[in-house]
Amino acid sequence: MSKKAIQITEADLQRLEKLIEEAPADYRESDYLIRLQKELDRAEVVSSQAVSQAVVTMNSTVVLQDLETGEDETYTLVFPENADIARGKISILAPIGTAMLGYEVGDTFEWKVPAGKRRLKVIRILYQPEAAGDYHL
Repeated sequence: MSKKAIQITEADLQRLEKLIEEAPADYRESDYLIRLQKELDRAEVVSSQAVSQAVVTMNSTVVLQDLETGEDETYTLVFPENADIARGKISILAPIGTAMLGYEVGDTFEWKVPAGKRRLKVIRILYQPEAAGDYHL
């Protein structure tokens, strides 16, 4: 995890807090939800209209580079019900999904995943809903 300040939109914050709040009782203490809550707690909250176009928000399609292998990976950050890794749609509750939220193009972050730690860099954002004026996805 990183200590760099991240940004999150008010709309994303509301939906993500609801996701955590409505999780089944036996899942609320899971590492996934705890990590997500920690990220939300440290985020700077901004309006959808004020968020930088370079910030990874929910439903953004992002190119990340694995700093160990040099390979680029493209993901769309989605809510759990829309996750489909075969189509590149990664859940906010997946370790990499939680990790990329709020970072900007050019940022590097390290995150613990089941296979160890990964170091990734945000290379570019192919689509960000707020930049496209899609505020209600």
